[in-house]
Amino acid sequence: MDRGLLIVISGASGTGKGTVCKRLLAEIPNLFYSISATTRPARVGETNGVEYFFVTVDEFKNWIAEGKFLEYAEVYGNFYGTPAHKIEERLKRGEDVLLEIDIQGALNVMQKRPEGVYIFLLPPTIEELKKRIINRGTESAETFSRRIKAATNEIETGRKYQYAVVNDTVDAAVEKIKAIIAAERCKVIRNENLFESLTK
Repeated sequence: MDRGLLIVISGASGTGKGTVCKRLLAEIPNLFYSISATTRPARVGETNGVEYFFVTVDEFKNWIAEGKFLEYAEVYGNFYGTPAHKIEERLKRGEDVLLEIDIQGALNVMQKRPEGVYIFLLPPTIEELKKRIINRGTESAETFSRRIKAATNEIETGRKYQYAVVNDTVDAAVEKIKAIIAAERCKVIRNENLFESLTK
């Protein structure tokens, strides 16, 4: 059985990662979302075990000590981490796994899983990014200012990814990512079994 794809999507805050990922999960068969653990409080409408595993700082540190994370990072004063064993189980079964994680975490995963597919989501403009963060209505004036200041550095880090997709419209961004995934599945390195069966 072919191993599944590990697909990592990240980008600056406010680029619409969550919306794009929900559409991908709805439209791509055999694609599963990796739920991260976090110490940040749940936002309105979020449910433990659905968007995130919401844990205390002590619980998170215990998971670190037990080696349960593929990666973890502190972002804006909160911890985020990707539980490793569930991902590995799905990949071995030939299922594709989608990680929507912050940039720091994605860079850590790149070191451990270079075979992954790394996609960076970009806003069409910085002004549009500001508008999206304001419209989300979840940031105080202080955190808004901090996120905008960090956005330029985050976007610069996107050069380390394999693919860049501008989220001008969700429809267009989703179609581009679906094309990337289709191309990745056609890579020679992922289809050695076909060559073996045809050259025996």
